[in-house]
Amino acid sequence: MCRPMTTPPYQPGYPQPGYPQGVSDKSKIVAGILGILLGTFGAGRFYTGHTKIAVLQLVVSLVTCGVGALWGVVDGILILVNGGTDAQGRPLRDS
Repeated sequence: MCRPMTTPPYQPGYPQPGYPQGVSDKSKIVAGILGILLGTFGAGRFYTGHTKIAVLQLVVSLVTCGVGALWGVVDGILILVNGGTDAQGRPLRDS
């Protein structure tokens, strides 16, 4: 007696439907805009899954009374221009 083969549930690390294998499901445009607009809070890095860097951006912004927000702006611009990766090391998708 053969059981029908079923597909495993989609989990982190498995290819997601609609996206090529090896490319993140996170958008480079969203990550860049979040970095520029909400870089003080590390929003772009929280979005991509880099929580340690995001918390560090938040702490630097608080300690420097907001001057550290420039880090988020520069980070957002670099993500838009050069792209970036998600927490699993996959490149962010273009759209």
